[in-house]
Amino acid sequence: LPPGREAVETFLVGESYRARINAFIRKQVAEGHQCFVVCPAVEENEDLIKVLNHPKIPKDEKITLLETVFKGQVSDEMSGFLAVLISKDRQGGIFGIFDYFMHCAREYKKIGVLYVTSAVTLSAVQKEQIEARVLELTGYVSLEVKYEVDESLIGGLVLRINDRVVDSSIKTKLYNLSRELRNIQV
Repeated sequence: LPPGREAVETFLVGESYRARINAFIRKQVAEGHQCFVVCPAVEENEDLIKVLNHPKIPKDEKITLLETVFKGQVSDEMSGFLAVLISKDRQGGIFGIFDYFMHCAREYKKIGVLYVTSAVTLSAVQKEQIEARVLELTGYVSLEVKYEVDESLIGGLVLRINDRVVDSSIKTKLYNLSRELRNIQV
């Protein structure tokens, strides 16, 4: 590092940690540190995206632009990673790459992403019970849980983790019952 410059730490954090990471950022800023969020910084800047994807702008100019924009705000590893993406013409897929990396990092750390759909809003106790049961049945050590309410389910739950779905909703049970009744010959 250049004299007087402190090391920059880079963290890759999923959406489900937004509240916690925002609290962490506020604390760091209050202590006099700086925090910079890369993906939204790129994603929300339409002009930067246009420049990065423009076919007539040379790659070295795009890399220089990114180094200028993020200089001192992201780690050298992150700067190098962004430069590799641009040099390989993969900047258009940056968000997909980050999503895939997040998926791999979660799998490595045994963090599952659970989607829970219910007919009504679940209480904190119900949420804890669902999470505890899913952790018990899977090899995960923790979960990122996303809750959604869908009144059309009538009752019950639909749980989805990776490609596995458990549907215990009344809506599905009624559908299956009606299908079975149609097949009955009198």
